[in-house]
Amino acid sequence: MPKIMELDPHVADLIAAGEVVERPSSVVKELIENSIDAGAGIVTVEITAGGMTYIRVTDNGCGISLEDAGTAFLRHATSKLRGADGLEAISTLGFRGEALAAIAAVSRIELLTRQPGSSEGVSLALEAGAVYDISPAGCPEGTTIIVRDLFFNTPARQKFVKSDRAEAAAVASAALRSALSRPDVSICFIRDGKTEFHTPGDSQIDACVYSLLGREFSAGLLKVETVDEPISVSGFVSTPATVRGNRSYQFFFINGRPIKSILLQAALERAFANNIPSGRFPSCALYLTTKPCNVDVNVHPAKTEVKFVSDKQAFDAVYYAVLGAIERRGKPVDIGGHRDHQGQHQGQGQSQGQGQGRQHQRHNAFESMSSDAFKDKYAHVAANPNNSSVSEGYSASSRRREPSGAGYHIPDSSGFDIPNSDSKSEPGASFSLNSIPDFGLESGFGLESESDNANFRVIGEVLNTYIVVEYKNSVWFIDKHAAHERIHFNALQSKGYEPMSETLLTPVIWRSASEDVSLLLENADLLNKLGFLVESFGEDSVAARRIPSDIDISDVEQVLSDICEQLKYGGMAQPERRDNIFRSVACKAAIKAGRASDERELKALTARVISGEISQCPHGRPVAFEITKAALDKSFKRT
Repeated sequence: MPKIMELDPHVADLIAAGEVVERPSSVVKELIENSIDAGAGIVTVEITAGGMTYIRVTDNGCGISLEDAGTAFLRHATSKLRGADGLEAISTLGFRGEALAAIAAVSRIELLTRQPGSSEGVSLALEAGAVYDISPAGCPEGTTIIVRDLFFNTPARQKFVKSDRAEAAAVASAALRSALSRPDVSICFIRDGKTEFHTPGDSQIDACVYSLLGREFSAGLLKVETVDEPISVSGFVSTPATVRGNRSYQFFFINGRPIKSILLQAALERAFANNIPSGRFPSCALYLTTKPCNVDVNVHPAKTEVKFVSDKQAFDAVYYAVLGAIERRGKPVDIGGHRDHQGQHQGQGQSQGQGQGRQHQRHNAFESMSSDAFKDKYAHVAANPNNSSVSEGYSASSRRREPSGAGYHIPDSSGFDIPNSDSKSEPGASFSLNSIPDFGLESGFGLESESDNANFRVIGEVLNTYIVVEYKNSVWFIDKHAAHERIHFNALQSKGYEPMSETLLTPVIWRSASEDVSLLLENADLLNKLGFLVESFGEDSVAARRIPSDIDISDVEQVLSDICEQLKYGGMAQPERRDNIFRSVACKAAIKAGRASDERELKALTARVISGEISQCPHGRPVAFEITKAALDKSFKRT
């Protein structure tokens, strides 16, 4: 066995940096949190080139003294924790003393800081964690940190960095979550010289949500508010009519800290379970408040995951608060009703009192009900086994959870859980049943010859879903949607496939998180193969100007959301991810169950199934089943 040796301190610092600093967005998150912990009321974040070459964060906080400036960049040096007892009640966003040291280890840093009342400030310069200049300097009160050339000394890390567009989108997302978590702090984000958002910092949640997420999101929200112990919940959720195709607009905060929590996500979606269709997800900005001792934030270096003392209490707090808002929904709150049409605030001259008055006017349409009162009113929900709380048996460490006795399942992050199925023949060319003028027996996708027509007889269809066919000594039932879906899927898989598309007079606007938008735009070639032409429509939107001719306009946003989810799911092999995208497009392009079909459509689909070319839909379900004459005779006691 090789001799065990202690790592060089510099190597140890680089390893530790990898736990905290994954990409530019990690740096921005940590620096904003430091500014907020320093008591800043105004924070400005500026990046260029996606943040790899330049990040600047400026605040008006308490600043750093000359004596502490150098110490601040040492590992585990912090002003926020004094002993082990402090870990039981952490109220600051940062406390480990790792962030500045980790950032400094893999970049070049310039620090300019001055404490309030001090006659002069401090200028500090570091490279790869080593201080090479420190001196007095004239500067405004507060702190400015400039981070340059991220990962300049760790080339292996640079190959994992994405494009400038993708990295900038990730930084914007991190800054947005930080801004949304603290409505009392005005946060400005500037990208390549352009201001992308600027929150008012007036402590009004509605004003913060509107300035960050825009009028469209803000126009259809329900107010959520409970003030019960041990966990209070406030904020907003979407109405059942304004749910989205993905979870990118689900924001959770605990004691002012943005977090990722599948537990709270499950509680939110469980509250909506009987009000929205499958594959649609509610949006929210929910703020949980509890005693610091009721939540452990020291479970991950990035501090985005937390552990509750009682998962059941956390689950129930969100579940009942959201369910109460849905049940008493009334008219949705339009939190942008008194602001200008661009969603930007005209400075910060409006008084906090005026904001509170507007908030009161908007919210008094909702009755006030404590969560205990709501639980009593809807006790039958808990008594019904099909609607029981799902927090019991919940494992916080599992990425895919099925709470015991709940019958509830959180979809895997891929959005699919599908077995592969192969067709029995080579995939064919494009096939469209919706383009009736181009469809007929001679098209190559219908019947091959009149003799084939004599082999089966289409009796008709039942329930506008199933084709009934007499074939030899059997009766066949064919699911027309499943069969058509398979035909589209095979076509998408085939080499040289050229989709039939239509250009829209009015484009479909798909709005999502900036990271999602960037991801779609970077995969424009794939979308083009599917029949889409998408263009940037602002930092958080894309415009679909051309769509596959077989996809209904009403399905475009859902398809783009499904494609985006698959592109984000990096743990899946590329071919599987591609096939899942094809499945989503094929499903939306196929004939819808419940729509009557003409005789040519029925015959063409029947021919493809009877020939054995199609046996399963892309999701692995059968497209047909057969009842033989012998089985019918036996059922009627004719044998």
